[in-house]
Order: sequence, then C-alpha cells, then structure tokens
Amino acid sequence: MNFFADVYTIWLREMIRTFRARSRIISSLAMPIFWLVLIGVGFGSSFRLPNLDYLPFLAPGVIGMIILFNSTSSGVSVIWDRQFGFLKEILVAPVSRTSIVVGKMLGGATVGTMTALIMLALSLAIGIIGLSLGILMSIIFMVLTSLCFVSIGLIIASTMRSMEGFQLIMSFLIMPAYFLSGALFPLSNTPLWMQAISSADPLTYGVDGIRGSLVNFRIYPIWLDFSVLMFFAFALIILGSYLFRKMSI
Repeated sequence: MNFFADVYTIWLREMIRTFRARSRIISSLAMPIFWLVLIGVGFGSSFRLPNLDYLPFLAPGVIGMIILFNSTSSGVSVIWDRQFGFLKEILVAPVSRTSIVVGKMLGGATVGTMTALIMLALSLAIGIIGLSLGILMSIIFMVLTSLCFVSIGLIIASTMRSMEGFQLIMSFLIMPAYFLSGALFPLSNTPLWMQAISSADPLTYGVDGIRGSLVNFRIYPIWLDFSVLMFFAFALIILGSYLFRKMSI
C-alpha cells in the first residue's frame, strides 16, 4: 500500500505542475494544429490516397506528434528536480526509487495521452475523423506510445546533468523519429531502406495503430502494431527504471 501511495504522490505532483503551467498545454497543441491546417490543406491539394482524403490520414499523425513531444519532454522534470535539489530530497526519503520512476512515468504518460485526446476531440468536432468504436482502441495505442517515449525521455534524462545536453539529444531524436514514423506519408510508398529504419521506431507502430483504429488505414495488421508497441513499452520501461535507479545525484 505504501508503494502505491508513493506512486500516486509522485504522479499527483506531475499533474499539479502541468495544470499550473497551462501555457505548456496550449503551446503543445499550437504547432500540431498549425501542421494539421496548413500542411494538411497544402498537401491535401496534391496528395492522393485510395479511398481516403489527406486530412483524415494526417490527423492521427498529428496526434502522434503531440504524444512524441509531450512524452519525451517529461524527462525535463528529472533534470529540473536534480538541479534544484528536489530529487535529492525524495531520494533520501524512505521512498523506493521504483515508486518514484513509476510515478514519473505514469505522470508523463497521463499528460501525453491527455493532450492527444484534446487533439482527437478537436478532430472529431470539425469532422476530420468520424465517431466510431475505434476511438477506444486508439486510446490504448496512445497510452502505449506515450509510455514508450516517456521512458525514452527518462533514459536520456538519467544520463544527463544539463538542460542543454538533454535538449541537444532531443533535437536529434524527435524530428527523425517523427518523419520516419509514417505520420506524414504512407511508408508503403517509401524505399526499402527507409522502411527498415522505420521498423525500429516505436512511433511507427503507434501512429499506424491509431490511424488504423480511427480511419481504417494501416500498413501493418493491428495485432502486430499492438504486439510490437507492447514489446517496446515493456523494454523501454525496464531500461528507464534501471538507469533511474542507478542514477547518481
């Protein structure tokens, strides 16, 4: 019971920090909306897909962008807590490091999924995506994708001591992961070498699963998306937890 209470406390702290900084939620939605409107309309006039307009194709990719940015950036809280001494205080408290890392992961995944759901609601409201039972399955893919990239953010933050170093690594990771995920174009139309690289990107399976659930357009079978994403999430959570527990203050 103490373990779950500790996890809840860390999770609640992450939620309070997020809701106090409402500008973070607004800014995290501004760029995806920009992409959806300008890129979607611009590419949609010249980009053709069988039995599907480009905007419904792009919307799940934009949801994936929100999850990617918000989830990986959750690692910043580890660096901030280390620099301002809060992390040292909770690590010397009678609280296990496992409960701390689980609380932070769940907090980051909650924020990433929450902002993705806001974007999904906007897409439903303006008619880009239709209402269907596939929304429930898409939420599962959102949570799994968010857990993957929260873990990646935690892995990087556990090995970094400066905000600049964390941001530098993120700049080399986020955009390639996004462009190689098939969020903007079908991977089936890309060269084989690009498809091979994309197969090692967790976001590829997250976007494909979300898109398949929402608009019934997918590259891989939905069971494969789910299975591979589960594997990535499990492996990255284990690695992130290990590096956090071994992290020095």
